[in-house]
Amino acid sequence: MPGWSDIFEQVNTHTQPLAKLTELRHNYLECISTITGRNVITYYSGWLKHPGAPNVDINDNDKNAFMNAIHQLDRTKGLDLILHTPGGEIAATESIVAYLKKMFNNDIRAIVPQISMSAGTMIAMSCKEIIMGHQSSLGPIDPQLNGVACQTVIDEFRRAVSEVKSNPASLGLWQKIYGKLNPTFLTACEDTLTWSETLATKWIQEVNPNIDINVIKSTFLDHKNSYSHARHISKEDCRQAGLNIVDLEANQNLQDSVLSLHHCYMILIDMLDVSKIVENQEGKCYLQRALLAKQPT
Repeated sequence: MPGWSDIFEQVNTHTQPLAKLTELRHNYLECISTITGRNVITYYSGWLKHPGAPNVDINDNDKNAFMNAIHQLDRTKGLDLILHTPGGEIAATESIVAYLKKMFNNDIRAIVPQISMSAGTMIAMSCKEIIMGHQSSLGPIDPQLNGVACQTVIDEFRRAVSEVKSNPASLGLWQKIYGKLNPTFLTACEDTLTWSETLATKWIQEVNPNIDINVIKSTFLDHKNSYSHARHISKEDCRQAGLNIVDLEANQNLQDSVLSLHHCYMILIDMLDVSKIVENQEGKCYLQRALLAKQPT
């Protein structure tokens, strides 16, 4: 399996580096599809390099990217969706999952070469299998508003109510804290948390009706257990929670192709300052630049 440095050298020493990288990428995509006998769509975000750039998150623009990637595919072959994303909007995630499940009759597997966080974890949970390697991670799905975990806002409000009841003198302190929040922020946090929990429960139980949903909630939804929205949840922890995890290492050829393809995307993101790329095994590609306008492909 060529590692990152091997692929970078092949690309960097070529007379046309971008063309060589495109060739390698398409070769690995075709190889994965040949190994599995399934369609392959990659969904890659450049957030690790451009964390504040537009369109690195899951959003409604992605629907157009998926429509482009799905057009003219033989959908009876199912879909292997390769995910690398920090997550994003719940509304967009709900719409994308509904669309993909409809297009491929629920025959979707997620492949996570490195990281699929937050709403990206929710997409993986909606799939019938999640293929992960030793280096792969999912993340908590406790929703955030304005960069703050909704559960912590709710928990802190309950703490404030309790403390004011037992010690009325603390009212002034809590008034200063909550006086900085918009009047509807607490309700918005409650609604968003319920929305996330409802979607995750629905999608997971569609895959496995017998799963212990309380364990899933404890592992992925309870901020008191995860401590941070950025926490990485390993393959084994995902399996222990009850998700249908398949070892990427179980198929050496598949592992080699997936990880080499992953390195190709990491190099491409560096070369072109990519914020988002969605691509299929037939070479259809939707690419957005982090600093420039979307480029035709």
